[in-house]
Amino acid sequence: MLKKGLLLFLFSLCFLITSHGQVLEEYSNDWEENLVKNWFSSSDQLSQWIDIRQFPEAYLVMQIPGETMVFAGERLWFYAEQDTLLSRKVKDYQLEFGVDSLQIRLLGDQLVKAQALLEKRLNPTFTVEQEKETAGPSLVERDFERQSVRDFFIIALLICLFLLAGYRQAYPYVFFSVLSPKGLVTAEDFSEGSSLQKFFSFDVLLFVLIVNILAALSGVFGLIFFRQDLIYAWSDGTALDLLLIWMVGAMFIFGLTVLKFVGIRITAFVFDLGRMEFSHFFYLLRLIVWVNLVFLLVIFFYLMNTFSQVETFLMTFYEVFFWMYLVGIAFLFLSMMNKLSFKKYHLFTYLCIAELVPFLILVKWIMDFGQY
Repeated sequence: MLKKGLLLFLFSLCFLITSHGQVLEEYSNDWEENLVKNWFSSSDQLSQWIDIRQFPEAYLVMQIPGETMVFAGERLWFYAEQDTLLSRKVKDYQLEFGVDSLQIRLLGDQLVKAQALLEKRLNPTFTVEQEKETAGPSLVERDFERQSVRDFFIIALLICLFLLAGYRQAYPYVFFSVLSPKGLVTAEDFSEGSSLQKFFSFDVLLFVLIVNILAALSGVFGLIFFRQDLIYAWSDGTALDLLLIWMVGAMFIFGLTVLKFVGIRITAFVFDLGRMEFSHFFYLLRLIVWVNLVFLLVIFFYLMNTFSQVETFLMTFYEVFFWMYLVGIAFLFLSMMNKLSFKKYHLFTYLCIAELVPFLILVKWIMDFGQY
């Protein structure tokens, strides 16, 4: 009776080990990520060494994303046109390659660790649904085409640089007055009689349009990485489609900017601020310009070198911009407080009505829009 009980216990233990402990060695988190570049494009590479001496009767299970070249050492092993699941005994690899350790390299576009499962298992049967929690996102989910995003950004960057260079040649006074970096620290007022006192002149409106084109670029990247469903609902996601969405967005933001200035002017008239609305509006416009120029430089680096980190950078950028804008409003309050004689409470109320409350409402709407 004791022997039967012991045998039953051992059988149950083996069953539990077999059913719940099928994974002998997990390699999915050990991939080494690299970027392979050429003159016209770049590809992601995942690589690592696998010990094929231990557990020779176990199965080496590989989950390969589609359109990926698989190398065994320096040899091209096979090309996976579609999402591929490969399951073979470990000893078969040792017999085929004649080595004790094998370097596996994956080369393709948009490769991430979570999509490249690699492990030794007791059970050769395996489905994506069974390991959804450990294997990461489903292989049928695809990120935006990287080359389309890169092509869009390069064309957009060239357009922005061309517009800025052309404007600098045509209207150098306005260009240097608005873009002067020291204005972010001094918040200097714009002199009476200057062209900047005429908001609805062609030179000022053109510059405001260029600024909104820069701002729309960061907004389009938000759609690309956080609301791809909207991009695909409106277009096929090609570089040309992204350029069209960018231009439409720039014109929409331009219209909102003009309405914002009209609102600031009306609020300044009600509070009897004289011509102070120009200092208010162009100071924050200058802040937006410099933040977006920094954005262009940093996003260029991430797109061309570490594409997988672009989403993290965008989240950080939006948070930094939010706090910088609030700091800009606070600094504007201190600057205007030294130039105006009426009570601080009235100035604070003016900035809340004209700037702070609309900005926070816009941020709340964007957050709800991104989580929809």
